[in-house]
Amino acid sequence: MDIYPNFTVFFQIANFLLLLLILNFTVYRPIRRILGQRGDEFLSFQGMIEDFQNRSEKDTKTLEENMASARSEGFKEKENLKNAGLEEEKVTLQGAVSSADEKIGKAKGEIDRDAAQARQSLEEEVKVFSKELAEKLLGRSI
Repeated sequence: MDIYPNFTVFFQIANFLLLLLILNFTVYRPIRRILGQRGDEFLSFQGMIEDFQNRSEKDTKTLEENMASARSEGFKEKENLKNAGLEEEKVTLQGAVSSADEKIGKAKGEIDRDAAQARQSLEEEVKVFSKELAEKLLGRSI
């Protein structure tokens, strides 16, 4: 039993190739073109995503630097205000101390004057009392 191909086999092969060619033009090429466009869009989106990520990282870094700078400036301002407050406190305390020293000096002066006056009046009274005591003890006038 020998099998010999007749012309229908060649007709089927030609029909298959023609169908493959028609399907290539009508179905496969448009699908491949759409898939290529999708791939290009995907790559474009990936590029945009990378750009956004880079920009986001850059903005985050800038924001962190600005925050660190603001913290530093805030700390410096706080220290300046603290130092200014301490200086003002020193000036106020020096004024209060000098005022208190002045008042204490005046009070000491008044106390010294009053003590001197009291001593003088007591000495005068002591003289009078001693004279009276001596007169009473002696029984005669001195």
